[in-house]
Amino acid sequence: MMDDKPTQRDMLNLDGAAKPLPPTSDMAAATSTDTDAAAERHPKALDLGGAPASGSALSSEEIEQMTADIVAAIKTVYDPEIPADIYELGLIYTIDMDDERNVDVVMTLTAPGCPVAGEMPIWVENAVASVPGVGRVHVELTFDPPWEMSRMSDEARLALNMF
Repeated sequence: MMDDKPTQRDMLNLDGAAKPLPPTSDMAAATSTDTDAAAERHPKALDLGGAPASGSALSSEEIEQMTADIVAAIKTVYDPEIPADIYELGLIYTIDMDDERNVDVVMTLTAPGCPVAGEMPIWVENAVASVPGVGRVHVELTFDPPWEMSRMSDEARLALNMF
């Protein structure tokens, strides 16, 4: 799944902002050459210009746009039994993207016995993989911490009439 070699990663906060993690000891500072090399490896990636974000080969603009696109893609996935998308339901715990635009998603379900438990992570993987510029996508399902209704957005509460 992951290389033993450490890679620089940008944690994508669910509000769309990027928060770089501290670089590992053997990582060099990102340069425009690193960004060019990444674009060559991923020709479908958007070239949004700008200087690389601190500790990343990707520009702040590219991280921001890809984050918005990934969240928008995830918002197309609905729990078939609940009329709200899984992002607004609070089922997405983390979205993590590395310099090669590989994306790891950690998500949960409303209950371990959910009838689509085997399918929903595949739906999320397919949705994220459809975003231009995204490399490999890995979705991990977890129940720690368990989902609770307090994770829902106001939008989901309104859709479910749970105010």
